[in-house]
Amino acid sequence: MTSEKTFPRTLLVISAHAGDFVWRAGGAIALATARGEHAKVVCLSFGERGESAKAWRAGRTLEEIKAIRREEARNAAAALGAEIEFFDAGDYPLVESQELVDRLVRVYRDTEPDVVLTHPLADPYNGDHPAAARMALQARVLAQAAGYDAPGEPLGAPPVFFFEPHQPEQCDFKPDLLLDITPVFDRKRKAMECLPAQQHMWDYYTDLAKRRGVQLKRNAGPNLGLAHDTMGEAYMRLYPQVTDVLA
Repeated sequence: MTSEKTFPRTLLVISAHAGDFVWRAGGAIALATARGEHAKVVCLSFGERGESAKAWRAGRTLEEIKAIRREEARNAAAALGAEIEFFDAGDYPLVESQELVDRLVRVYRDTEPDVVLTHPLADPYNGDHPAAARMALQARVLAQAAGYDAPGEPLGAPPVFFFEPHQPEQCDFKPDLLLDITPVFDRKRKAMECLPAQQHMWDYYTDLAKRRGVQLKRNAGPNLGLAHDTMGEAYMRLYPQVTDVLA
């Protein structure tokens, strides 16, 4: 039986590439760390082959590009107040393996997350994203098994939320949770600007946060006093919410 935690809540984010956690979940991470919670990001790859076109055009080598993306992601995580770990598993393709799943099991057991964020299970534009999600979910189940051979206690049942993909309509993404990130959006923007390898994404995800903020206000009711410039992130919950109060 899992022992009761005596330390702050933990948010675990499992990201296929070095930038994904910033664009899709930077606000959630910044909110968590602003509350004094622990946030850990696992980057399965650096996005060195498929998401670093600018560096390839500049004539950089593979190892140089990995180093560039590692430094960018470290800086972005620091801006959000998060710990970061790199698996260097390669991208385009990110190949699923039992070894990677086992490494993730050990992360789960070590961090004992209260909440898990990862990619949706469908993305016709980028197979690395659903591959990361499948491994993240398999590792969560294995980490719960008392007989699984990994250090630490069996995991509880942390809720899993899928963050928003780049092309939501094509990825069966229909958000059922809108997160108000207004108080920390400046930190998210600062983290985005730590990723010049994908500078074209900065304004795209700023505009998306504005649109999700409009939807957040629309769904929050008329009397909550939300700011005109409310910013939001969208998520889908995988497992049912357990509660004794409907809200």
